[in-house]
Amino acid sequence: MGKLDGKIALITGAARGQGRSHAITLAAHGADIIALDICRDIDTNSYSLATEEDLAETQRLVEKEDRRCITSIADVREPSQLRDAIAAGVAELGGLHIVVANAGICPLGDVPRKAFLDAVDVDLVGVINTVSAAYPHLSSGASIIATGSVAALMKGGTDNPALGAGGAGYSHAKRGVAEFVHALALALAPESIRVNAVHPTNCNTDMLHSEGMYKVFRPDLETPTREDAEGAFYYNQPMPVPWVEPVDISNAVAFLASDEAKFVTGLQMKVDAGTAIPHTKAYALA
Repeated sequence: MGKLDGKIALITGAARGQGRSHAITLAAHGADIIALDICRDIDTNSYSLATEEDLAETQRLVEKEDRRCITSIADVREPSQLRDAIAAGVAELGGLHIVVANAGICPLGDVPRKAFLDAVDVDLVGVINTVSAAYPHLSSGASIIATGSVAALMKGGTDNPALGAGGAGYSHAKRGVAEFVHALALALAPESIRVNAVHPTNCNTDMLHSEGMYKVFRPDLETPTREDAEGAFYYNQPMPVPWVEPVDISNAVAFLASDEAKFVTGLQMKVDAGTAIPHTKAYALA
């Protein structure tokens, strides 16, 4: 018996990285999956995004867990695309119990100023759009989980002039996610719908392993490689690791999605190898 047997989960940004890991992990615990992704690049983002082939691979891996998976190409910046894709998935699978608003970009470095708006539109507005489109299908016991970032919980994380307009937009958006989750958890508590955020540190995905991110960690080099950056990835974490794996985030998502967390709401869960500790007061509510 899986702890998510009989549940149906919506995941955005599901074609690769953390989103794919969430889909596989929730399926392994018994959930059927509605997997959405934009499956095309965004001009101001400094690394390539997932493809239709990546989304098809997520579907294959979920079905390998003997669970159903409905996929759709949908841009979280477009509410009508989300409404249509979610409605189609719910009609096919028979309901909706879990929402994982995970889609995100991180356009760092020498990028156009529009990168600020693109980061906010995907990383914050996209979360709000996803929740708004999913909400009519939710009922008592549902769980909403948004992906934040531990960088947004620290001053100077990515809101550093050296990281450009996209870095500022990323920090603004992820701080907004934390505030949105806090307020929405209170608003939906009377309906017994839970709302929580997971804030990862460096995570071993394409977002981390990108030219823009390498330059963040090795600003002393003009064109740093992965090998150049790997040693610097240890810098922020008190625990001696360069990054966490996507499944480490997925395990937190699975807990928050399950009845094991039936009274957990408004939580800002950090999966960060201790990164936020030096920046957090012991008595802070977050």
